[in-house]
Amino acid sequence: MIGHWFRRRTQPAHLRTGEWGERVASRYLRRQGYKVLRQRRRVGRAEIDLIVRRKSLLVFVEVKTRASEVMGRPLAAVDRKKQRLLAIAALRYMRRLRVKPALFRFDVIEVIGTEDAGRPEIRHIENAFNLPPGYRVPW
Repeated sequence: MIGHWFRRRTQPAHLRTGEWGERVASRYLRRQGYKVLRQRRRVGRAEIDLIVRRKSLLVFVEVKTRASEVMGRPLAAVDRKKQRLLAIAALRYMRRLRVKPALFRFDVIEVIGTEDAGRPEIRHIENAFNLPPGYRVPW
């Protein structure tokens, strides 16, 4: 219990906001019928915020949290470099699976708000981007 309090107090505010946004996104996806398989999964140099499944669909989710939209939409932070890193991490993750998914996609969830401000605004952008050109599924 003390360790959790100490960690929260010593973490920078932007990391606490990001973790809160991931928890909000995870609860949202569960309510939408997805099963959360992994949270904050590091694969190589990239970290996949959420890996969820609905029936035969495997979804790799990037969660972007902002206190407000004054600094721009969170989706704009998922540039080509970030998409490439996520795609490589997703392909490595799928290569390790024992059962290949029939379908997969990349989603972005925008969480606008703060933990103290009450109910956040959530935007789920399905199929936000595809695999970059030149990348193939490993099977």
